[in-house]
Amino acid sequence: MIWAFGIAAAVLLLAGVSGFVWVNRLFEAPEAKHVSSLAGELGANRVMTVFAHPDDEQLANGLITSAKAGGAYVAQVTATRGEAGTQVPVVARQRDLGVIRHAEVLKNGFALGIDEQEVWDYPDGGVPDVPMDELVARVAEAIARYRPDLVVTFWPASGATGHKDHMRMGLAAEQAILRLRAGEGEYRGPSHVAYALTPPRAMARLAGETGRFVVENQPAPTHAVPGNTASKLKGWEIHASQGDYVRKAYGVPARLLYLVWDKELYAVRAASEIEGEN
Repeated sequence: MIWAFGIAAAVLLLAGVSGFVWVNRLFEAPEAKHVSSLAGELGANRVMTVFAHPDDEQLANGLITSAKAGGAYVAQVTATRGEAGTQVPVVARQRDLGVIRHAEVLKNGFALGIDEQEVWDYPDGGVPDVPMDELVARVAEAIARYRPDLVVTFWPASGATGHKDHMRMGLAAEQAILRLRAGEGEYRGPSHVAYALTPPRAMARLAGETGRFVVENQPAPTHAVPGNTASKLKGWEIHASQGDYVRKAYGVPARLLYLVWDKELYAVRAASEIEGEN
């Protein structure tokens, strides 16, 4: 009986290891160049993120912390206060959620070492309804003020998760860069744009219709950066109103998910290449 139990345990262990290896491969992107710091790889001394919601910066946690470790200046724009989000767990009155999440993103930005942050008050879920000229002008003004070498945002056609606010902010960032490149000022915009992506294989296999939409509408990743799991887990503690978001969205605890999703993927383009449509 003892040997039989040992064999059964070995079979279960092998199955578990095989399953882990299979899932881990879904989160890999062999085509991407693995770098310790994307800012370092691109020679960017100033980085700026353009996102839609509090906690969006969690997708770029590794990029931000590695940039800061290399001495880069980092600024961040968050277009909404996230007031329409679902609390997981509930930590406050729903009518106060925008205030809570505003504070959470500022606190997490401080923990990440971000030098300057702006949280705008566009409606959560309603960014596509904001006049495009207004968004572009505001993003362009912020970029001109922070003068980044590298802008980090969402791919306009997929938004990393299919969220329309993400897609709209990615498009606004692109058009703002085009406006700066066409201007006559001393600063003519960043040299590169990095689009935060979600792992295409995992999205295609595990995320249903939304995952397939994202994969069909996002480019192949060009670079992979270590995800800084410890910082991401701390980030979810700070984003207390979204602290159980990963479990709700992906069905597993964040600590377990980040065992396999341990790299951030980006599509990097020279700013001079964004004139064409996606």
